[in-house]
Amino acid sequence: MRTTHKSHTTSKGNTALLFNRYMWLVDTIHKAGHISFDAISDRWEQSPLNDTGEKLPLKTFHNHRKAIQEMFDINIECDRRAGYLYFIEHAEDLQQDSVRTWLLNTFAVAHRLMQTDDLKQRILLEEIPSGQRFLVPIIDSMRHNRTLMLTYHSFWHNTAHTFEIAPYCVKVFHQRWYVVALSLGDNRIRIYALDRIQALDTTEHAFTLPNDFDPQAYFSDAFGVIVDTDCRMERIRIRVKGMQRQYLRTLPLHASQQEIAITDDASVFEFHLPPTLDFQQELLTHAVNAASEIEVLEPQWLRQHMQEIGADLYRIHRD
Repeated sequence: MRTTHKSHTTSKGNTALLFNRYMWLVDTIHKAGHISFDAISDRWEQSPLNDTGEKLPLKTFHNHRKAIQEMFDINIECDRRAGYLYFIEHAEDLQQDSVRTWLLNTFAVAHRLMQTDDLKQRILLEEIPSGQRFLVPIIDSMRHNRTLMLTYHSFWHNTAHTFEIAPYCVKVFHQRWYVVALSLGDNRIRIYALDRIQALDTTEHAFTLPNDFDPQAYFSDAFGVIVDTDCRMERIRIRVKGMQRQYLRTLPLHASQQEIAITDDASVFEFHLPPTLDFQQELLTHAVNAASEIEVLEPQWLRQHMQEIGADLYRIHRD
């Protein structure tokens, strides 16, 4: 039995609505520090998410607390000695969790925009088209451990193919969402870009996330979303001159980045990672911005590869 995404339009809408309410509640309590239920209910009356303008029922509040704990591992506790004030337990830990921090920050910005229409034109955000249609059903599938039937058109094939996957995790990189999933056809873990999905159906087939699958560990060595077991870990060194090195200092290319040598006009940055295609493309992007300020020192094959690309570009554009 298969349930199509189209037939679940209403349920997906309800899921998105509940998600917004959960994030509103976490954001409200997090910003307040400690807050009474009456104050929470009063703020809910004024929230743009509240279409009816009604107060927040106490039973609904506690249901939301439970759901938030289950979904995000965020505990909303009550300090009875302080007069029954609610607070986020271990709120400082939120800053150490990239996913929860991203969710809170994203919701906080969106919520402020809903409250101040006159500022909407003055806040410019990057659009991520691939997350608009399929992200919510994929997350729902992950939550309920249900497989998905995917109709997918890879850049490497002329036609789309339909197959079944078990979604393990999702990742955003360079304005694109990706899902890491077990392809049930060949029993291999693969990465699929959401903007190449043509159709997505939720099935009734259950799957179990392997206990040894750790999303952070899976991407720990990767630059972006390419995990290539045939591409070995290497030490990469680049010389960066002038102002371009300030960009790398303020926004490192990879967690392994270290500035190992500094002179008045240049720095040498070292990386330890597999130099996959997406990392090579990133180096080329910086080279395009400041060709005279970026130089690959090692490994020698990568230096030679950059020279060949430069020669090809020159040959194509010289006439």
